[in-house]
Amino acid sequence: MPEHTSTPAVVFLDLDDTLLDDHAASSAGLRTLMERLGHPDFNAARRLWDVQTEISFGAYVAGRLTLDEQRRERVRALATQAGHSWISEEQCDELFQRYLESHRAAWRSFHDVVPALTRLASAGIVLGVITNGIESLQREKLATMEITRHFSTIVCADTAGVGKPDPRIFHIACQQVGATPDQCWHIGDQLRADALGAVSAGLRPILLDRHHRHAGAPGDITTIHSLEEVQRLVGVGDAAAAAGLL
Repeated sequence: MPEHTSTPAVVFLDLDDTLLDDHAASSAGLRTLMERLGHPDFNAARRLWDVQTEISFGAYVAGRLTLDEQRRERVRALATQAGHSWISEEQCDELFQRYLESHRAAWRSFHDVVPALTRLASAGIVLGVITNGIESLQREKLATMEITRHFSTIVCADTAGVGKPDPRIFHIACQQVGATPDQCWHIGDQLRADALGAVSAGLRPILLDRHHRHAGAPGDITTIHSLEEVQRLVGVGDAAAAAGLL
């Protein structure tokens, strides 16, 4: 791993399950789908939805499926588990819209997000977002959480033409803020897409493991469990306290 500056010029953050509690929002959407499909077992549905989302959305990011195709795959997998061997594309699309409505109604930031962003910005650190989500939807999430103003750039896979863990999306973000990769850190909750992607691009990876799911992460990847820990890593805690920001 290349040498990085002890205090970053730029900190990039992932969005879903880093800034926004996407697990809670997707659970709300999933319960809506289960009700429509007559699915009786949330735990089974949650496990399937997570696996199918990783497969199908990953194929979308890699360019093997369209946005609608990956959504239909996810709905069909859940419908099959609920005992519906076949549903039409129109039914899939309608069901996914109901999922999105419930998902959107549950958008919330984690409690540590606004304090961390405020303190980092007050220390002169430039902030950005790098996300594999769809730009129109991701910008809507940031606006709903009222945190868009904190970010100098928002780089999304669909408009960048490439997604994490491909190093090119990280390099696009660095270019947009006028920084070199060794001056930048990236914080995200996914080991492969976020942490290993940052490593391959030359940024310092910070793995945000809110739920202690990444015990086997490589030792050279810094792991934190809350954005509150970022202040210690960048050395801004004392300065922020002295300024009355803590």
